[in-house]
Amino acid sequence: MNRFSWLLASLLRILGMLTMASVLAAVGVTMFQDSLLYFPERTALGELAVSPAGTRLTPWPAGDEFRGLLAEPVGGAVRGTVIVFHGNAGHAGHRLFYAEMLNPLGWRVLLAEYPGYGSRDGNLGEASLVADAAATITLAQRDFGATVLLGESLGAGVATAASAHVAHRGVPALLLITPWDTLTATAAHHYPWLPVRWLLRDRYDSAANLQGYPGRVTVVVAERDSIVPAMRGRALHGRLPAGQRLLSIADAGHNDWPDHVDAAWWRGLMAEVPSR
Repeated sequence: MNRFSWLLASLLRILGMLTMASVLAAVGVTMFQDSLLYFPERTALGELAVSPAGTRLTPWPAGDEFRGLLAEPVGGAVRGTVIVFHGNAGHAGHRLFYAEMLNPLGWRVLLAEYPGYGSRDGNLGEASLVADAAATITLAQRDFGATVLLGESLGAGVATAASAHVAHRGVPALLLITPWDTLTATAAHHYPWLPVRWLLRDRYDSAANLQGYPGRVTVVVAERDSIVPAMRGRALHGRLPAGQRLLSIADAGHNDWPDHVDAAWWRGLMAEVPSR
């Protein structure tokens, strides 16, 4: 074998190994994408009665069909209801700070729980979570009237899709914290060497789900977010009609952004949200 043939054979072997590695990685992403996207934590419902700040939580709705934890403001008129759809890790009880911040401003807060999270049974996946969220919105509107939706990370994708699922009826405002425009664009940022647009089963296309939305949208990005980069939230905002809000939290990451805002920030966040 001459030198050229040896080099060619070596190159083909290397390309073959790289191709095989890429194929195996693609198969892994396809087979295990639920475990890469969803990180539920299970807990007994009885462990979620009171927050450290004393906020009272009530399982909602009453009876066996638990869908979330309800926190009512103490004293004064109720301005409206906010349904919180949390991120992909933990469970609804880990997001008590939303109630602790919004209850004093007069907002009733429902910390919605997903199927397969907390004490709820059910399947993971976009179809399951979105259909369930839409059912939660419908039931909450039956009990409380119009509902503002607050989505955090994955929850922003769930909130926008569920709002579209109910044709945006009774949803005057969406508050989207560390959101993406599409999950495929976010996944492509982390795995640029994989054909994620063909591999992903769950899409959570928030930009498409907000097309035609008539209400108020606030997009909040964390400047140092390494999980959902701020550019993805800005891309989502760029797809919205003029006049929708974009807020940026300086020096904040994906998970520590609550440590970078104060009570005044929360008042400003809710100042333009229509109350009932």
